[in-house]
Amino acid sequence: MSVAAGYGVGGGLAFILVIYILLVIVSRVGFY
Repeated sequence: MSVAAGYGVGGGLAFILVIYILLVIVSRVGFY
């Protein structure tokens, strides 16, 4: 259970990080 929970938390953080990077890239391209 702990392994699955850790994987879920890691996956969530990675997902948020990817979304954040995409938003930054889109904003930079949009402003540029």
